[in-house]
Amino acid sequence: MVNLDDLFSLNGLTAVVTGGSSGIGRAIATALAGAGASVAVVARGGERIDAAVREISESGGRAAGIVGDLSTREGILAAADAAAEPFGEPDILVNSAGINLRPPMNDIEMDVWDATMTVNLEAPFLLSRRYTPGMLERGFGRLIHISSQQAHRAFVTSGVYGVSKGGLESLTRSQAEAWSSQGVTANTLVPGFVLTPLNSRLQEDPEKVQQLAARTMVGRNGVPDDFAGIAVFLAGRSSGYITGQSLFVDGGLSVH
Repeated sequence: MVNLDDLFSLNGLTAVVTGGSSGIGRAIATALAGAGASVAVVARGGERIDAAVREISESGGRAAGIVGDLSTREGILAAADAAAEPFGEPDILVNSAGINLRPPMNDIEMDVWDATMTVNLEAPFLLSRRYTPGMLERGFGRLIHISSQQAHRAFVTSGVYGVSKGGLESLTRSQAEAWSSQGVTANTLVPGFVLTPLNSRLQEDPEKVQQLAARTMVGRNGVPDDFAGIAVFLAGRSSGYITGQSLFVDGGLSVH
């Protein structure tokens, strides 16, 4: 008989979740902790980090908060070291932190390009490079990146944001090729339009929000909790034969 704990429990595992204080990242951090993982929540805002850690702790989970700046290479490396302190080197890395600067293509300045690429692409690369040696030594690791529809199609001014997410999915495939045979898998979750602070600008247009909902097959836009179950599955031991994939969690939006 199949033991569900063997399939889905994360007991004894440690996770680092960037952007774990809000939106999709917070839902994933809470879900991983609920499945038994010890979770280090990395984000910029101390108050939101405290709230996320408190929510997990009050539900019986183990969590610690790390204030980290992923906008510079030095900040990324410092955050990586700090996040490994509370519970040790992680078995699971979730890269959910991101910035959504979307000026029209003709208006993209180098500061926007550099900021977007650093947070959305370089941080996942450097964090993975920092933690993967330990995962390889233990023969188990899970890298989970959060991408975007803009990695696959250009709409609503994709700009440099879409470029960064396209690069992130390519990074995932390269990581999967390099490490999957040694027990470390890499996958990407591709949201549809999710009602989070990252998309606050688009949410100012109720008509556009409704149009996006109508494009899905389930008739609504996403919410952060839609990512809880798939993240627990990909983080666990039963997902070892899934790697290098971009899994769409979008209510069918991308099928249209």
